[in-house]
Amino acid sequence: MTEEKRPKVNSASQRELDRADNQFKEFDEQIKTLTLDRMNEAPKEDVEPQTKLTSAEIEKSKDIYLKPYRTISSREKFNEHYREDYNFAKEFVYFTAENREVIGEEIDLWTKPFAGMPAEEWKVPVNKPVWGPRYLAEQIKKAKYHRLIMQDMPTNQVGGMQFYGAIGVDTVVQRLDAHPVSQRKSVFMGDTSFGKKIA
Repeated sequence: MTEEKRPKVNSASQRELDRADNQFKEFDEQIKTLTLDRMNEAPKEDVEPQTKLTSAEIEKSKDIYLKPYRTISSREKFNEHYREDYNFAKEFVYFTAENREVIGEEIDLWTKPFAGMPAEEWKVPVNKPVWGPRYLAEQIKKAKYHRLIMQDMPTNQVGGMQFYGAIGVDTVVQRLDAHPVSQRKSVFMGDTSFGKKIA
């Protein structure tokens, strides 16, 4: 704000305006330093899984195979260098999806894991085991966002006076989630991923 456009106020009010202006500038600098790498290092919010199925419940559940609700074709040509990755990504996996934002609501999302593939809309039921392509489960697992929280914390000290301002502190919130369901009867059931391809 230029000097000629500033409102005319008394000196105490002017000090408050200057202090607020400095806080906005500091906050702006802090937001500019939030790089994607730094945001991805943020702590992940701890939540309990919504679905805890026993092996007996898994055995009794009927097999639900997902297919795209809607498909939009692509004019791009598929790059054959990625054929092996595509074959791995399209393998069906058994998983349970969770909607953590609107608990119990069906997940509606689009996928297009490779150029040359059609865009597909999926409607995924939650909190029950389903069969779907690996790329669908992995896309659900990637659905997260960063939450910026405003906290009053000391920002700087000038001449023996402590100034307080808002500092953005970020956490990662898992919006949607997918967990593999194991059909094996084993005491070692700590699998948490959909399998990474080993080159």
